[in-house]
Amino acid sequence: MREAFLAASRRLGAAGRPLATGGALFAALALAATAQAHGVGEADRAFIEGSSGIAILPYMYLGAKHMVTGYDHLLFLAGVIFFLYRMKDIGTYVTLFAIGHSSTLLIGTIFDIRANPYIVDAIIGLSVAYKAIDNLDGFRTMFGWAPNPRAAVFVFGLFHGFGLATKLQDLTLSPEGMIPNLLSFNVGVELGQFMALGLILIAMNIWRLSGSFQRSAIAANAALMCAGFVLVGYQLTGYFTQGA
Repeated sequence: MREAFLAASRRLGAAGRPLATGGALFAALALAATAQAHGVGEADRAFIEGSSGIAILPYMYLGAKHMVTGYDHLLFLAGVIFFLYRMKDIGTYVTLFAIGHSSTLLIGTIFDIRANPYIVDAIIGLSVAYKAIDNLDGFRTMFGWAPNPRAAVFVFGLFHGFGLATKLQDLTLSPEGMIPNLLSFNVGVELGQFMALGLILIAMNIWRLSGSFQRSAIAANAALMCAGFVLVGYQLTGYFTQGA
């Protein structure tokens, strides 16, 4: 199915047809990632650093908020499901991503495993670009070989989770109730992921049925790829100017 869409998109693109509304919206979302990625807002920071003891619901809320406002996560997930049509396949890939980012979020924070946040976030930006290139079958076109998509989603999930761990490590977390709170935060992240994924799936299915999907599949993934590389450049600039 993906190959058919790509072939149709190439023919339509060569004919010079304009971008459809769905592609333009997807491109706008992709470019929004250059300005926003996962992080901890000032109000949330104040709550986390000022709280002590177990706070299940507030941490679940913060986890869900992180996911639904984390454009880097959402763009990666949108790229992952771009050419997936069966719920079984979507469930497999999303589960692999969830296992990956849950593992490093919890392990990195609890055991205080540190890495430069700019480098980790640059890799997260690279994950967005990777998925767009994979959707365009760029690896096989350029190298005659492509990474295993399931393994890649799991590995990049590890980096997505570690990226948030580096943010939490900058905060003063109370040791009292820390593990239950982190588990609650992670549950919230998963709930936020399912909510965001549901909205993305609804939008994608409407787009696919509109007929404009074929005309803009390549353009949308090109915008996604550009946003990923811009995120990489932005984070590397921060690394060389501030974090090195």
